Amino acid sequence: MGLRHDDYLKFRQAFEAGGVLGRAILFIHTAADPVVECLLIPDLCLAVGEKFALEGKRVLVLLTDMTAFADALKEISIVMEQIPSNRGYPGDLYTQMAKRYEKAIDFDGAGSMTILACVTMPGDDVTHPVPDNTGYITEGQLYLRNGRIEPFGSLSRLKQQVNGETRDDHRAIMDACIQLYATCRESREKRDMGFEMSEWDRKLLKYGKLFEQRVMDLSVNIPLFEALDRCWSILAECFEPAETGIRRSIIEAHWPKENVPVDAEIEPEIEAAEVGKK
Repeated sequence: MGLRHDDYLKFRQAFEAGGVLGRAILFIHTAADPVVECLLIPDLCLAVGEKFALEGKRVLVLLTDMTAFADALKEISIVMEQIPSNRGYPGDLYTQMAKRYEKAIDFDGAGSMTILACVTMPGDDVTHPVPDNTGYITEGQLYLRNGRIEPFGSLSRLKQQVNGETRDDHRAIMDACIQLYATCRESREKRDMGFEMSEWDRKLLKYGKLFEQRVMDLSVNIPLFEALDRCWSILAECFEPAETGIRRSIIEAHWPKENVPVDAEIEPEIEAAEVGKK
């Protein structure tokens, strides 16, 4: 919706390079097309997706960009002389978006339809009506900035349903990584303001850089368990086990063996020697 022609070509080339163009159906509305046609695109996509889902397919519907859809609603409502609401958008903006987002479904005995809606935040303003309403309606969001995921703006309302169903260290490593990343941001502020960096600050700065490059960057595309193992390796590269705040039992089960501190490798030998003397 509202695509420039070079953006459309980028989508098409990406699908071709990924080998999925043969099983993708594209409904394209460019910026040069009539505004009213923009309103038809989500409904057409969802109708076709629902048809394939009923036939047993697992369908992914990509709606981009829903801000362009909302702007089309706004323009038409102005022409129709409707009473404007927040920032000039129509009063039923929430309903119009919910009617599309809530088409996501998992059919018993058939397929499913997952909706991935992309939303541009004008001025990087999370209180803008389009991202604000989208956040209320959907089951979560990934907040993207500068080519990587911004964890503090992201949200999942479904993760509680899989905690404990994946791996015993999932929740612990998630909490520890995000907490250390938040502390890293404080160290970056201190560095930018010219404060002296402690050894702990330098560890945090190193961790933040590795965490962004190896986990949060959009080019990273790895399975869940591999991502958990990668988080452990990053923690082991930057911190001692006691500095992570993770329970000892979890650390003993999952801390990378090649990164075991020297003291931890020597202590058993010392204890064995003492027992031998006795």
